[in-house]
Amino acid sequence: MTNSGLILLNKKPGLTSFDALRDIKRALGTGKVGHTGTLDKFASGLLVVLAGSALKLSQWFSGCDKEYLGTIKFGAETDTLDPEGKIIAEAPLPSREKVEQALSLFTGNIMQSPPAYSAIHINGQRASALARQGVAPEMKKRPVTVYDLELRSWQPPFAEIFVRCSSGTYIRSLARDIACAAESRAHLSNLVRTRVADFRLENSVNSVKLTSLSNVPETAGFLKPIDKTIIGALGLPWFEVTPEDAQKIIQGKPLAPILENKPAFPSQINSQTAAVFEGEKLTAVVEKINGKWKYSCVFAD
Repeated sequence: MTNSGLILLNKKPGLTSFDALRDIKRALGTGKVGHTGTLDKFASGLLVVLAGSALKLSQWFSGCDKEYLGTIKFGAETDTLDPEGKIIAEAPLPSREKVEQALSLFTGNIMQSPPAYSAIHINGQRASALARQGVAPEMKKRPVTVYDLELRSWQPPFAEIFVRCSSGTYIRSLARDIACAAESRAHLSNLVRTRVADFRLENSVNSVKLTSLSNVPETAGFLKPIDKTIIGALGLPWFEVTPEDAQKIIQGKPLAPILENKPAFPSQINSQTAAVFEGEKLTAVVEKINGKWKYSCVFAD
């Protein structure tokens, strides 16, 4: 899978997630590159990027839990819920006690209204496009999970928070809702994504580094092949098959006689999705449907 794999990119603020891919495309010499979870333009931090045939794995990366460090600025709410928007409401600053009480209301399984300025589609149009046209899109509440929500520092009007949450959680909405619960208003003034699944910001590469390595993408180290370590970081198990069985999988032969009675590794992971490897080469991803393994995607190159 030449020029195929995973890149952990440290996105800088001021770039959209799409624009942040430009240096990767240039370094790899291909446009077949995509991120697996948008970061707002004002935000920075970990952007998990897939290239080449690894793009087939996007759905399993997109649904991963995430961690953030965010800074809430109390006193003023903006229409975008970030520092780039217009102020639409103001209120007195809350006390630290009220902020801490509000935080306790937003852990666990909660219902959250996404920001009007977001990529969510409503009747075929992005909510952000409707909002820019002066239309107030109806942002229906959705279930999300906030596993951890901590106040890291309180220096009014700023509160730094740590969030560990499910995919689909908007930290901008969280800032808005925390402020309202604390009888104030606020927007998110800074956001850094520090982790996606078991992939961490400290292991990422920045655009400057990418540019300097653009002549040797195969050996530079920023393009990681999809190996068992990465599959394990996604929380998925894997099967190991012989070269003969790998060829049968590439040809689309029935999975039952190939995977029957084969152990999955690590054995403690119980999942309806698994990868299949021939040695260190990813051959396929399979899903269990009605008790039987079915093909999800195959890697033939």
